[in-house]
Amino acid sequence: MAWQSGITKRKKTGGKKRAYRSKRRRDAGSGPLESELGDTIRRVESGKSRHTKVKLFADNVVNVSDPSKGTTERLDIQAVVENPANVDYNRRGVITKGAIVRTERGLAKIVSRPGQHGVFNAVLVEEE
Repeated sequence: MAWQSGITKRKKTGGKKRAYRSKRRRDAGSGPLESELGDTIRRVESGKSRHTKVKLFADNVVNVSDPSKGTTERLDIQAVVENPANVDYNRRGVITKGAIVRTERGLAKIVSRPGQHGVFNAVLVEEE
């Protein structure tokens, strides 16, 4: 079922609101994108006025920045360690902004929004 952003159905008095027009294509939205660990799957979605957005469904590499050295390298993701955004995402291994992943260089925190940016960018964090 499509996501639709429109008017609420009831007034504060309890009466029903009447639509002043029918639904339009521009009113449609999309559900949350849950990026996972796996072979690379990206989709480019077009918007109004030639605007495009790259959505990342799955990937197994991450661009990891080391703030102490000022370098960035492309590393393989070994596992999703933690996702504080949602307990269910944590269990399922969904990667969102703020998730902690394990790489060859250690733990890294995702700083990009994969569903919006189309790539996993991360910063190395100290292991506890």
